[in-house]
Amino acid sequence: MRSPVGGRDPEVTGPGTLVPQVPPARVAPADPAAADSRVAVLLVEDDDGDALLVEETLRDSGLAVRLTRARSLAEARRELSGEHGPPAECVLLDLHLPDARGLDAVGQVLEMSPRAAVVVLTGLAEEGVGLAAVAAGAQDYLIKGVFEPTVLARSVRYAVQRRQIEQAAVALEAGRMRAQENSRLERGLLPSPLLHGAGVQVVSRYEPSRALGLLSGDFYDVVEAPDGTVHAVIGDVSGHGPDEAALGVCLRVAWRSFTLAGVTGTDVCELMQKVLVAERTGSEIFATVTTVELPPGMAKAEVVRAGHPPLLLRDPAGVRLVETAVGPALGLLPEGHRHWREDHVDLPPAGGLALFTDGLFEGRVSADGKRLGEEGLLALARRNAGRPAEEFVTALISQTRALSADHGGHSDDVALLHLEWNEQK
Repeated sequence: MRSPVGGRDPEVTGPGTLVPQVPPARVAPADPAAADSRVAVLLVEDDDGDALLVEETLRDSGLAVRLTRARSLAEARRELSGEHGPPAECVLLDLHLPDARGLDAVGQVLEMSPRAAVVVLTGLAEEGVGLAAVAAGAQDYLIKGVFEPTVLARSVRYAVQRRQIEQAAVALEAGRMRAQENSRLERGLLPSPLLHGAGVQVVSRYEPSRALGLLSGDFYDVVEAPDGTVHAVIGDVSGHGPDEAALGVCLRVAWRSFTLAGVTGTDVCELMQKVLVAERTGSEIFATVTTVELPPGMAKAEVVRAGHPPLLLRDPAGVRLVETAVGPALGLLPEGHRHWREDHVDLPPAGGLALFTDGLFEGRVSADGKRLGEEGLLALARRNAGRPAEEFVTALISQTRALSADHGGHSDDVALLHLEWNEQK
């Protein structure tokens, strides 16, 4: 073992903490910004002589570090917990500790602090163990008594950088996988309309609420039956996340299957409720739904609402909010109880129906927490009444989002389905 530089011994300021007696400018800069730039290093070493050697080598390297020491994995666990300050960026780990040896020590440290870089300290006869430790997740290994100050400094810096690159790569891959999963779920939630004729034109939009783009359970669909009746549905599963999105896909596919098989009206709501109860992950989960039937001739629309918001009806005279009979959301009441009722809406010779989820009007629009609400949405719709369908839909979403942007933004996903028809000849 080599002697401490200048014969100085380290000052022990508390359990597990070593503060080398060195010029303040090198280890403890007066400038707080410089202090923050120090690398936080945890030395896990039970041998005092080896610990002093590492400490002196770090001091000679010129690397600005904040060094703490643990004599066992139990002490390291307390240091890495963050209870005594920011956790270490780099762990210098001896493989012969009182409570762990070899690769088991590496695995436990990585489990304690997944974000920290690990540099293993081995003996002359253990180089193979060092290589095995790197294969097990450590960033580097050094042989005790051989490494020079510059080698130790470079190893610590590179280990921290490699760990950061590894974490960035993991985050990038997780983001890519999440984007792929969201894309698959979105295709299931928001299918292409299944229309054979040109009687009804469909414009639809969906926007997730969160910065990460995580889908929730908003869904819609449009299909045309062999007799020319156009069927549409819009729904909203309570909650956010992949489980809710998957349930929304399930309900959307079930609705299309039932509708193409000839099941309509309140009967399709009863069957969708059976599906929801069977597939949901918790008894508290429910879904609101609106179904619409536009028969040939477009004289009236048959509407069934299960806890869902009303509709917007557009005609040459303007826009109005249409309230129809409404029953409970799917999943709220026991199976076998019919609580939904078909209602109808008289349609103009040319016009449009807009179906939407509550995320469109529930954004907060003032500092006191006031929400836009259905009446506020109607005012916006009337302001944009003269626009073509594409522009009308785009304007409603962009303007409602703009109103809530300064007050927390939209807290829910937004789905909007617009059905438009021209005068039948």
